[in-house]
Parts: sequence; C-alpha cells; structure tokens
Amino acid sequence: MAAPSQSVVAVCLVLNICCSIVIVLLNKWIYTHYAFPNMTLTCIHFIVTTLGLLICKKLNLFQPKSLPFMHMLPLALTFCGFVVFTNLSLESNTVGTYQLIKTMTTPCIIIIQTHFYNRSFSMRVKATLLPIIVGVFFNSYYDVKFNLVGIIYASIGVLVTSLYQVLVGEKQQELQVNSMQLLYYQAPLSALLLIFVIPFFEPLDAYHGVLYNWPFETLLMVFLSGVVAFMVNLSIFWIIGNTSPVTYNMVGHLKFCLTLLGGYFLFSDHLQPLQVFGIVTTLTGILTYTHFKMQEMRQKQLPTVQVVKS
Repeated sequence: MAAPSQSVVAVCLVLNICCSIVIVLLNKWIYTHYAFPNMTLTCIHFIVTTLGLLICKKLNLFQPKSLPFMHMLPLALTFCGFVVFTNLSLESNTVGTYQLIKTMTTPCIIIIQTHFYNRSFSMRVKATLLPIIVGVFFNSYYDVKFNLVGIIYASIGVLVTSLYQVLVGEKQQELQVNSMQLLYYQAPLSALLLIFVIPFFEPLDAYHGVLYNWPFETLLMVFLSGVVAFMVNLSIFWIIGNTSPVTYNMVGHLKFCLTLLGGYFLFSDHLQPLQVFGIVTTLTGILTYTHFKMQEMRQKQLPTVQVVKS
C-alpha cells in the first residue's frame, strides 16, 4: 500500500487539530450555555461513535475482530469513567485548568506501569515529571475560578484515564488488535452501561433532564459535539497509523497551546502571572519528556553492531 501524500497528511493533521480544539470548546459551551446533563452527553458521544464506526466498517476502512466480552468489560468501564470525569472536569473548571490537569496523566501512567507492570523508566524521563507537577499546581492554585469539586473531578479523571490508557496498551498487545477494532466494541458497550446508570444520577423528565423539551439549537449542538468527538477518534487512528510518533506528539503540544488560547478568548479565562508561569513550566516538562522518550525510541531502533574478533 502506497504511503499517503504530504498534502493528505497535512489535511488530516489540520483536521485532527481543529476537531480536538473544537470538541473541548464546544462541550464547554454546551455546559455553560445549555446546562446539558454530563452523562447523557457522554452516552450520545458513544452512540454517534458507534454509528460512525459501522459506516467505516461498510466502507472497509477497518476490519472488525471478534473479541471476548470479559476482556472488553474493564475497558468499557474505564472508558465510561474517563470520559464522564473528564467532561465533569471541563464543566466545573476553566478550560486552562482542565487542559493542564490532563497532563498529569503522564506521571500517573509511569507510576502505574512501574509498580504494577514492572516497567522501567530512565532517571531523566522521571525528572521531567517534576516541572509538569509543579506547573499544574501553580496553575490550579492561582486560578481565579478555583473550584475544589472541579479539582476532585479532574483528579479522578486523571486516575481513570491513566488506567484506561494502560489497559488499552496491554489489550492491544494481548489481543493483537488496533485502537479502532477495540473502539468498535468499547463504544456500544460503554453506551449500554451508561443507559442503565443515567437514571440514577441525572433527572429524566425534570427541568434540564434527559427527556426535557430541549430547543432544536441545543440538540443540534449536542449532535455536532458527538460527530466532532468521532472525527477526533478517527483522525487520531489515521495519524498514528500513517505518521511518526514525533509528529503525533508535536501535534498534541500544538493542540494543548491552541486550546488554552481558545479558552482564554471564548470564556474570558483570565490568567494570573503565576498561572502563566505554571503553564510554561508544564509545557517545558511535556516537551522535555517527549524529547527524551523519542531519543530513547530511536536508540532502541538502531541496529546493534556485532564486533567479530579475528
């Protein structure tokens, strides 16, 4: 199969950047202006993703693989948890604080893999976690819209997201599947789990409940949010499969910065000087972490030269 042209790669990268920023700002807009229930929005995202994957299957963009239910259940549960708590964090915090606390996923994954999967990380990689943690603390502590409940939601979201990402990596290796084949089973199962849970946590026919008579504009924005969420997943899958890890990570850093700017301009998330220091410190840690990890990956890929003694 021929490699995609540079123009196709550029279009897909721009699409991913735009969709990733739009989904954060659009969800924040839905919570701020329409007070749409969180779990219901998440469930709609899963349903739209399921429909999108069925269309992709018909178009032969990927081939589904039969997977055992009990292997998928922990993934579906953590998938629900990570999206629900991430959205609760976005609903309760400023876009900047939401975005920055998400970077704590990297230290959390390293802790999980070190203590539970016997993975080892170099000292310099571990050292890059310090500026990330310090930066997140400064931004959160000096946020003028500091919200303790929001910080708790964000912290739980980081833990569940880290566990989900570790499980995805392990299951992909164990079951020999790609992320899209996993998502094909995760999305409908996660939607089904949330349908049973929603009535216990969100009102059904009360004001702003699931069955409330929502204006057409609200429903349109919610559906659009689901479509954009699916486009994010689809473009991530394509980028990982057709570009290098360096490209994927650099795109991630650009999205990080642009999302912060979007929150600042759209929602008047004014920054204190020490918050700016926190953002710069965190970004420095992320860039340094990426640099060291890519360097180590390149060293592993270098062929070993055997010295033959005469």
